[in-house]
Amino acid sequence: MNYHLDPHGELILQQFRNRLPILQRLDDLVYQLLSKTLKEQGIYVNAIEHRVKKEASLIGKLERKGHKYADIDNLTDLVGIRIITFYTDEVDKVAAIAKQVLDIDWKESVDKRKLHELDSFGYNSLHYICRLPKSVVDDPAMPELNTIRFELQMRTALQHVWSTIEHDTGYKGDVKIPREYVRQFSRLAGTLELIDDEFSRLRATLTDYRRRVKSLVDSGKLDDVELDSVSFRSYLTLGPFDRLNKRIAAVNQAEIYPAPLQPFLRALLKFGFATLGDIDRMVAADSEDAYQLALSQIALTDLDILSENIGLMNLCIVHALKHGGKSGLHEMFEALYGTSPQTQEMTQLYYEQAIPLAFMKESAISHFST
Repeated sequence: MNYHLDPHGELILQQFRNRLPILQRLDDLVYQLLSKTLKEQGIYVNAIEHRVKKEASLIGKLERKGHKYADIDNLTDLVGIRIITFYTDEVDKVAAIAKQVLDIDWKESVDKRKLHELDSFGYNSLHYICRLPKSVVDDPAMPELNTIRFELQMRTALQHVWSTIEHDTGYKGDVKIPREYVRQFSRLAGTLELIDDEFSRLRATLTDYRRRVKSLVDSGKLDDVELDSVSFRSYLTLGPFDRLNKRIAAVNQAEIYPAPLQPFLRALLKFGFATLGDIDRMVAADSEDAYQLALSQIALTDLDILSENIGLMNLCIVHALKHGGKSGLHEMFEALYGTSPQTQEMTQLYYEQAIPLAFMKESAISHFST
């Protein structure tokens, strides 16, 4: 490799080579520490990148501005960790965790988010210069692990993508870019910054919505809760179908194994249900008929394991037949499983099982269902 370093630069390069095993261990220790701590705190990030500076990169830096550094200890980016979050508010959460587990050099650290430069979006990272405290590792064979400074960058995924684009296009390079292109970059940067903020705001809004829904569900005000994926998930925590499931399982002293109920939301919406109160009324009105239908399916079998969705499935079948006949049942199965020959077969099977039951005989459905 050809390079041009003065004697001072050569000295720092040799110091780097001598220190490389320590830098590699430091890199690994910090990465493991932050990964473990974030997971324990329930913070899931887009990515955690870590690296020890490549020798070629260091040489390039020393060729350009090696005179700025008295020795190897003045270089704080030989080990670099970058944590990429999904949302802007998560940057502050990650920073709070970093403060707890690392020693921060506050004089050297910088919050570039506060610079407010027009084209600074991709560089709006929070940069901490850190050391690994002895409470994390205390190795007498490598005391430098606690003295070497390293850089921790925290930024959002959109900021990271923008920074990569800037680097790829050479926007921040040595060649001056015409003003018209600078203006385009600034406009795009402003748009991305707005999107970044709006994603965080939207998540906060959805979090508040989930809390309101849970509060209404817990208070029993089901008619005030619009039926959607969030409210249905909250409703399921009440165990609204448990009583019917246990009654069905008691027929064969069967065990009930977990099964997803969320897919049934498609059928409930197909029925035209608008609130959680509509589901509650279905449970009240159709549970007995759903039990009788399930009884006709399993009474003459030795099934001793049943799916947790058996109660809701039979409730939906009964409701579909009562309000739409055979065609309504077919539409319900299509909502659940899509259009296929199997859907038609399931419709015929369950329709035939239901025909002898009282709720079918008491209605006029059997007269127009073909």
